[in-house]
Amino acid sequence: MTEEKKQGKTPHSVILENRKAFTATGVSNVDSFDEQTIVAYTDLGELTVRGSGLHINRLNIETGELTLTGEVTSLTYSEGRPSGGVLSRLFK
Repeated sequence: MTEEKKQGKTPHSVILENRKAFTATGVSNVDSFDEQTIVAYTDLGELTVRGSGLHINRLNIETGELTLTGEVTSLTYSEGRPSGGVLSRLFK
């Protein structure tokens, strides 16, 4: 068994094609989304995708795959999952 399987983690990768088509693997959940921001959780931390006209095409939690389209302007990772909701993140 591979080390990733022992720890229960799925491999994480990100593919961004021409800043218009985005695919990520190893996604465990999506916290929030709108046309400007998508917040997803991976085993490596919180992934925030920012842009315009963002649209989730596919989200499969079982396989950990997330695909979206739109104009991607930034990808940002943060450590771990926040412990509370939006208000707790605002008032740290």
